[in-house]
Amino acid sequence: MVVPPAVRSPPERRRSGTNLLLEWNIMATSTFPWRSYLLLTCTVLFWSGNFVLARGIRELIPPVSLNFWRWTGALILILPVALPRLHRQRHLLRRHWRWLALMSLPSIVFFNTFIYAALQSASATNTVLVNATTPIFIVLLARGLFGERLTPRQSTGVLVSLGGLLFIISRGDWAVLGQFSFVTGDLWTLGASLSWAIYSVQLRQRPAGIDPLVFLTAIIALGVVLLLPVYLAEWYLRGGFPVTPASLASIAYVCVFPSLLAYLFWNRGVSRVGPARAGIFMHLMPVFGILLATLFLDEVLRRYHLAGILLIFTGIAMTTYPVGTPRRTP
Repeated sequence: MVVPPAVRSPPERRRSGTNLLLEWNIMATSTFPWRSYLLLTCTVLFWSGNFVLARGIRELIPPVSLNFWRWTGALILILPVALPRLHRQRHLLRRHWRWLALMSLPSIVFFNTFIYAALQSASATNTVLVNATTPIFIVLLARGLFGERLTPRQSTGVLVSLGGLLFIISRGDWAVLGQFSFVTGDLWTLGASLSWAIYSVQLRQRPAGIDPLVFLTAIIALGVVLLLPVYLAEWYLRGGFPVTPASLASIAYVCVFPSLLAYLFWNRGVSRVGPARAGIFMHLMPVFGILLATLFLDEVLRRYHLAGILLIFTGIAMTTYPVGTPRRTP
């Protein structure tokens, strides 16, 4: 029986309020997981802002330093909430620490460092667009490793969404694609896309019983440890960065939105709808990137942008919306 909120005991209300910020992701429970899709959409929005910000401060904070302090700050924020759960699940953490370290490498260490390295030489637009190849890697890995298949309609949706992406890249002229050239930053971005695909596909193998908050805290802590020697090497070779209001505000943003909230939302979304369906939401990155550039950089929204955005949303709808009514089981 569900107890109405008005008659819940005071301890239950206190427990609910304590974790409100970091456990909002547990709301995805309906048969059609529209809330999971909302979480995935918010994740991509946060990441798009991260790309734009990192490009803007590329001369202020070196890439490894930005990634190291991003996750160090996130760890400081999450530990007070996660510590009791970490203590309760310490046996699971000791048993699965190797798997957790392997999950930390492609997500915390490689993906973010590669993206920040890419933005040193590539534009934010190019980086967002090239990173939108991630769903292709996810679908291929999910098919190759686990035999996961999309329905014909879902496969068509992936192609439609990819077509919208290419339409934006080509600026409405398909001949432009033949002149599209990669720079070093784009290669870093492809490495980041592959890293994130590996992480997303392997999420389905998360050991049973590990709390989502414990899992996130563990991979962040392991990631900080793995990043430390690389950060020290960069600090020795390139020096640190000035501690200014701009640098502190930038680190604060990447600690909270594209780190804690985005990872909680993404992990929950993938666990509810699967990596292949979740991956298609990466095609929203150029959409949000263009909109953010229009709002904050006074760039012009072109007609080919709108056409590409329409195709991307159509493809996502075809891939995610359920067919028919799910059959009830007695």
